[in-house]
Amino acid sequence: YSIQRSEFDRCANLAQSGGTFSTANGANLTLLVRQLLFFYRQNEDSKRLVWMCQNLIKQSSQFVKQLDGPDRLTCLFQIKRLLGLCCRLLQNCNDDSLNVALPMRMLEVFSSENTYLPVLQDVSFVTSLIEQILHYMVQKGYYKSLYLLINNKLPSSIEYSDVARVPIAKILLENVLKPLHFTYSSCPEGARQQIFAAFTEEFLAAPFTDQIFHFIIPALADVQTIFPYELFLNALLLAESGCSRRSDQAPWLFYFVLTVGKTYLGSLSEEGLLVYLRVLQTFLSQLPVSPAGTKCQDENSDSEDEDEEISKTTTTPGDGRISVQYITEECLKKLDTKQQTNTLLNMVWRDSASEEVFTLMASICHTLMVQHRMMVPKVRQNILEDPINLTSFCRLLYSLAFNARFLRHLWYLISSMTTRMITGSMVPLLQVISRGSPMSLEDSSRIIPLFYLFSSLFSHSLISIHDNEFFGDPIEVVGQRQSSMMPFTLEELVILSRCLRDACLGIIKLAYPETKPEVREEYIAAFQSVGVTKNTEMQQCIQTEQKRWIQLFKVITNLVKMLKSRDTRRNFCPPNHWLSEQENIKADKVTQLYVPSARHVWRVRRMGRIGPLQSTLDVGLEPAPLSVSEERQLAILTELPFVVPFEERVKIFQRLIYADKQEVQGDGPFLDGINVTIRRNYIYEDAYDKLSHENEPDLKKRIRVHLLNAHGLDEAGIDGGGIFREFLNELLKSGFNPNQGFFKTTNEGLLYPNPAAQMLVGDSYARHYYFLGRMLGKVKPECFQQC
Repeated sequence: YSIQRSEFDRCANLAQSGGTFSTANGANLTLLVRQLLFFYRQNEDSKRLVWMCQNLIKQSSQFVKQLDGPDRLTCLFQIKRLLGLCCRLLQNCNDDSLNVALPMRMLEVFSSENTYLPVLQDVSFVTSLIEQILHYMVQKGYYKSLYLLINNKLPSSIEYSDVARVPIAKILLENVLKPLHFTYSSCPEGARQQIFAAFTEEFLAAPFTDQIFHFIIPALADVQTIFPYELFLNALLLAESGCSRRSDQAPWLFYFVLTVGKTYLGSLSEEGLLVYLRVLQTFLSQLPVSPAGTKCQDENSDSEDEDEEISKTTTTPGDGRISVQYITEECLKKLDTKQQTNTLLNMVWRDSASEEVFTLMASICHTLMVQHRMMVPKVRQNILEDPINLTSFCRLLYSLAFNARFLRHLWYLISSMTTRMITGSMVPLLQVISRGSPMSLEDSSRIIPLFYLFSSLFSHSLISIHDNEFFGDPIEVVGQRQSSMMPFTLEELVILSRCLRDACLGIIKLAYPETKPEVREEYIAAFQSVGVTKNTEMQQCIQTEQKRWIQLFKVITNLVKMLKSRDTRRNFCPPNHWLSEQENIKADKVTQLYVPSARHVWRVRRMGRIGPLQSTLDVGLEPAPLSVSEERQLAILTELPFVVPFEERVKIFQRLIYADKQEVQGDGPFLDGINVTIRRNYIYEDAYDKLSHENEPDLKKRIRVHLLNAHGLDEAGIDGGGIFREFLNELLKSGFNPNQGFFKTTNEGLLYPNPAAQMLVGDSYARHYYFLGRMLGKVKPECFQQC
């Protein structure tokens, strides 16, 4: 190496002194390059490389002439090796002693078609050469070098508007784009994918620096730069399918896709739009939960986490990099733009929309509603005139919720989805759910987003649909018939409601399986296919899957209850439609319901979740273990009581009242409980004073009343229950009497709260209504017991 290095130095000295060795000769340049490549060590020979670059730039035409002769392959090899060394040298650009101008110029000159065309005169051959050179440079860290140059040589305050005043910024931007515009047909298969992969992993590295965020990304989003957006999406999706990317890079890539897509969405082909939708679905699921998103909690959400304080800073202090919280919020804001919404809606509303489009759209909306807690407005409003009242991304959810065609198509997809059973027959997934049969991970991933989105959107649309519109009554508006927002006819709703009811019952069976759940082989295979290998990771995936079923159960039951409420007001279903033939719940068969400790657990569970994700509850007394059948029956009684015949529900309620009374009052002494003395002429005033919440917080105890007549004398008799019932009757008559001042009557003789009640009794007027409510609550169980 030392001999060749000395010979190189001798030739260089001769060339510099104007001796017999001239660098204007192509053969001499080839000799010098050969020697340099042989002994090159970056820590020793970087200055020699810079000198060599300087001479090659000056004599570029002489050097590339070698490509038109017998030494073509040697010359091409030398060019690629030299440019690879320049890329490596530029990665030390933070060294102030290094002159980066010449290596940068070397990359620019020898990767330009203008260098080769005047000599070779063959466009296709020159294109082939450029492709091979760029492919080699990218493999040797070309984009990593550009990334370091941009962040070290450009000020952090630079913006895209400053590009004309900073010449090096324009050069760097051109070098970034250059490798992305070639097809690489002359290179090995997959070369173009490697180019985009290097651009994504090395240049769009997370987290973004100020230079990348404020200069590069806006520059690539400018239509004048002609960024190959559709090709980038295809390469990005292909890379994601290989599961080779870190999930922590997803927010940054997602931001880049959305920002640059703002310019190119309108020019995407139909296939490109489908790829774009796949990319949205892939990266949105990897997006961290936005702190701002936790504020927009759905009414059916069971999360009890408190809102966290949101950082308002864009960059991490002292680091100069954009924070992930800021990027996540920006991604959600960009998804909420009119352009994004219109693009997605047009994909769904076109007649040629495929099942995959609806499935991807449902998955996107499902992720937004479940993971990022986005909401749909409760009422119809003009989202263009009043966008402030809308939470992030609800433009899309709002538009889909009130689009009858979309909801009909969504239900058609849900009802037509099938799976292959062991016997080889194709069975609808709805039927599998209704049976309570376990479902594969692939099948559940197909139907849960669609089912969740349909149930949630249809529920929201029903809130603002009037009964006349719901039942198909003609609505005349200024002499014209108004189009209905109802996506289904009454006959279709009968079938739909039955399917929803059976699906809820099936999910309850899944939540309380007959046997202990275990990780089946198909689940293990599915997890391993996406890179999950550890047992703890599998358990987390299984818990996530169970949580998805629980969330689905909540929105379906909410929709079923809304349809049942409409049917209660005005029947559109046949008799006994809501009763389930699968369930046979009798009052004398749910004996555990009447056990005090079991009822305590039941009450707590009613406020929690159903299914295997139940947390262990410490209720003091250990209840008797419930059987699977009893667990299912209690879940049905709490969530879907109307599938049980009304007579049985009345019997169960009576037994509950009796059991509760026995638990509180028991068979204790007769004088135990609450003893009050009431003046008959002042029955309301005395009762309010002695039975208010402050004096008697627990009215479940036995109450014995001692009445005094108008003269203040004791009335005859001992309260064994009859006097107390008479007391309640007279008390409520007095309390709800309009002369008392708390209620007023309508023209039809109906009661409503008196708006002027505060003027009569002062600021404590609300306590009187609370007291009357407690008395009504005491009357109900007493009346049921008499029945």
